[in-house]
Amino acid sequence: MNYTNINIDKNMYTTNKGFNATLEELDPSENYKGTELENLDAFGRQLKRFDIKVGGANSDNIEKFFATTSSAALFPEYISRSIVRGIEEADHLKDIIATTTNINGLDYRSITCSPDTEDIELREVDEGDEIPTTEITPTDSLITLKKHGRMLSASYEALRFQRLDVFSVMLRQIGAQIARSEFNAAVDAILNGSGDVSAAEVLYTETDGVLEYSDLVNFWNAFSPYELNTIIASPDMMAKLLNMTEFKDANAGQDFHGSGKLITPMGVKLIKSSAVPEGKIIGLDKNCAIEKVQAGSVLTEFDKLIDRQLERAAITSISGFSRLFPDAAKVLSLAQESEEESPPDDGGDESIE
Repeated sequence: MNYTNINIDKNMYTTNKGFNATLEELDPSENYKGTELENLDAFGRQLKRFDIKVGGANSDNIEKFFATTSSAALFPEYISRSIVRGIEEADHLKDIIATTTNINGLDYRSITCSPDTEDIELREVDEGDEIPTTEITPTDSLITLKKHGRMLSASYEALRFQRLDVFSVMLRQIGAQIARSEFNAAVDAILNGSGDVSAAEVLYTETDGVLEYSDLVNFWNAFSPYELNTIIASPDMMAKLLNMTEFKDANAGQDFHGSGKLITPMGVKLIKSSAVPEGKIIGLDKNCAIEKVQAGSVLTEFDKLIDRQLERAAITSISGFSRLFPDAAKVLSLAQESEEESPPDDGGDESIE
């Protein structure tokens, strides 16, 4: 097999393609179709080559990676994959972002078009008349990307005899924390604005300090021509939602008890997050509200990890968030006495059947 003849070194992490792509180029997966290795990528085949088992009751110790120079070069990729798995397991971003853009750099300028319905709707055009134009332009302000990360702090001697499956659990928790940090940054972009897009419009409940089902209906109506399909609620507001009679529908309850997934009578996906201030709900159309911008994937300090210097080895992810259509995200807030002069928005012209 070709995978047994590959020379692996840390320089593969410094290529423009990255470690995994470079490894796949040296040992293409397409060459293994119809073999017992067809379900493995190039990295998986290298683990098999060095007989490194990273999961299960019979997983190897961490020191197995450092049996040879080539196998030691696999260790940073193992770290990255474990953290990415943790990000994916705890990631609610997929439920609120419309698209992800990868860039090389720390600043990014998104694009925008007029949110006015007249500027984007298809209109009847008589023969010979000019076809209406929708102008798409770069935004005026840059989106600044921020680094989210955690630092490994453990000596190699303390970890060398630990099982890899246990170590993977710890790494997945680092990934989960990165995911929560990025989600909080996306919430902040909605609440406080991003680039040249101001904070999301705030609507208020009809009664001071009280959330009624009619408030949700008005909130849903206010999204026309967009669709309210996702709600991010603070813990106190989530409790208010779930205690509503309308949320105690038998079918909705069965879905919640069977899968743990929360739905509303409107079919809106519910997400609880302490990043949302008390007394507030964020509603959005996930198909067009937010763009995630990231500079590469999870980054590890491969030199330190390969040299078994786990102390102070950083694992980071660089990302930022751009609001594509400002009106596709709004905030519903409990009205307070001091806010009585701010009447609730009665929304658009849609209605529930």
